[in-house]
Amino acid sequence: MYRKITRYLEEWKNSPCRKPLILQGARQVGKTFSVLEFGRTHYENVAYFNFESDPKLAKTFEESISPSYLIPVLSHLAGQTIIKDKTLIFFDEVQLCERALTSLKYFCEEAPEYHLIVAGSLLGVAVNRERFSFPVGKVDIKTMYPMDMEEFMLALGEADSVSRIKECFESDSPMPAAMHSSAMSIYRQYLVVGGMPECVMQYVNTRDLILVRHVQSNILASYLNDMSKYNNLNEIKKTRLVYDNITVQLSKKNTRFQYKLVKKGGRASEFENAIEWLVLSGIVAQVYKAEDIKKPLENYRDIDAFKVYVSDMGLLCAKKDIIPADVLYTSEELNDFKGGMVENYVNIQLVANGYASFYWESDRGAEVDFVIQRNGRLIPIEVKSADNTRAKSLNIYMAAYKPDYAIKLSAKNFGFENGKKTVPLYAAFCI
Repeated sequence: MYRKITRYLEEWKNSPCRKPLILQGARQVGKTFSVLEFGRTHYENVAYFNFESDPKLAKTFEESISPSYLIPVLSHLAGQTIIKDKTLIFFDEVQLCERALTSLKYFCEEAPEYHLIVAGSLLGVAVNRERFSFPVGKVDIKTMYPMDMEEFMLALGEADSVSRIKECFESDSPMPAAMHSSAMSIYRQYLVVGGMPECVMQYVNTRDLILVRHVQSNILASYLNDMSKYNNLNEIKKTRLVYDNITVQLSKKNTRFQYKLVKKGGRASEFENAIEWLVLSGIVAQVYKAEDIKKPLENYRDIDAFKVYVSDMGLLCAKKDIIPADVLYTSEELNDFKGGMVENYVNIQLVANGYASFYWESDRGAEVDFVIQRNGRLIPIEVKSADNTRAKSLNIYMAAYKPDYAIKLSAKNFGFENGKKTVPLYAAFCI
């Protein structure tokens, strides 16, 4: 399956300023597969080392972390010669060997001619920064996410539809009705399957959503296991409480995160560490309120007002045990959850495209779901789950801040009217 990360890896390989690369991201997003596939197609050989499947491997780094010492030893362990510029060295699950992470500094300084990628699932929470030196400034860092809507469509063999969607997005011209309807159907399939590569592959091969849900349940179980393995004992229960509660928060009309919904009388001081753990592990994302719409938006972040979205739609549906047919056929029984679910979907597409998004709220309660900086301009995004695109809050925002244009995401076809760019939900990846 095609992953966009391949383009980045190609640029990294050919860069004259290349440093060892840290590829981070939540479990099961496809880091290992993508790097091994890239190594197979762009190098003569790959020297692969997994610190989880081979616990004894970490002892190699206890003696020395100098490249002059490590290269011959690693060549022996891999059973192949590691050659400058021609071999991809790949350390997997590197969070289990912090000395290996520290060694990247010396590879950068003493042996930059070696191509080295390391991957880890919980680098933000599993590495003891007090005991081990993190190679700040000596590495390239890239975060990998689940497959976005474009990658999902390509996996389903919809390359022609993807090309047409991009054309219509740029020109604001409507898709042919039949293609629009088909793309909306694929969008609803994405809501159920999500973007975890194993789930997508299972769906592509079988179209069996029961098997897909089984894979999703296994991934959720591995997340819970990580919460126990890489978390402070006092925080495990709180972290699980927050994670279990996210779907409740998204079912509210106002999807702003409320501690009192996690636990009666709950406060920030009790749960903020749990939220931070989930964010650092890549399992969830936070979107803060912007108190004013000025550049840079980060300067106007309200640290006490935020929303929490999960990193994958399929896991969100599995976590809430939503019946796939209710999503595929837009059951009215999901009406309370649809708004939050679609917001979550849009945030996944924005995050995958590298946006740091915020939301906006007026003193009188008008709210715009997302505000992003796109091509140097601050652009508001209004999200609707159906084709009802009345946007009173968006009009209030536009009157107050006069953006160059606004984006309305809904079930309606492409168009542009009164300064508002109408974009179908399936095309959110184009933003």
